[in-house]
Amino acid sequence: MMHIAICDDDSRAVAEHKKIAESCLLQCGSAGKITTYTASDNLLYDITEDGFFYDLILLDIEMPGNTGMETAERIKPCLPNVKIIFITSHIEYAVDAFELSIFRYVPKNDIQKRLCQAIHDAVKLIELEDGKAYTIQTNSRLEKIPFKEIYYIERDGKNASISTAKGVSKVRKSLQQVYGELNAEEFIYIDRGCIVNIIHIMQIKDGMAVLKNGVSLPVSRTHLQEVKVQINSYWGTHI
Repeated sequence: MMHIAICDDDSRAVAEHKKIAESCLLQCGSAGKITTYTASDNLLYDITEDGFFYDLILLDIEMPGNTGMETAERIKPCLPNVKIIFITSHIEYAVDAFELSIFRYVPKNDIQKRLCQAIHDAVKLIELEDGKAYTIQTNSRLEKIPFKEIYYIERDGKNASISTAKGVSKVRKSLQQVYGELNAEEFIYIDRGCIVNIIHIMQIKDGMAVLKNGVSLPVSRTHLQEVKVQINSYWGTHI
């Protein structure tokens, strides 16, 4: 079941956004629980103090107290994989939204059309990320790493080093072996010694892959064009 939060200081906007979200979930054939807030402090308390979990949050940017920007910044450490959709009257916020790894921003003057599409895309991505994991099994340990938590995998001598939000896990296998075992289109080579998860790539800039966690990884010249093609193809197929 999808867990969605909607936060806006205007109760009428909350009701409208909830109605759109319910309709979109129905169209997607997805079950969901929607919780609404009219104060960002209450949303923050539920997440940071009571440990509430959400897959998707719809946030108004212009709110009294903690703004949508400030709220998102405080939520991310608690829910690093949450998808956040900003709703705003001001297009200039889009740049800041990018820096916060925001999934999408929706202008208030086109809410009916754009919000439903944004929710639909977020639901598809969340469903795509769920359920798949890479298993490391040895005589002494069994570790399952969800695909969505893997940022990148690097060759490290005779090991493959898997970097996630929780740290680094090593497996005594070649990078090619791990790539074959993943067998998932979201993982691509950006260099002979590095595989990256497409869902965490924010942009390709100056020959570097910039990830959501702030890490920048070099893309080899021989892989650069193919990497761009693979990213565009992936999102063109799934979103």
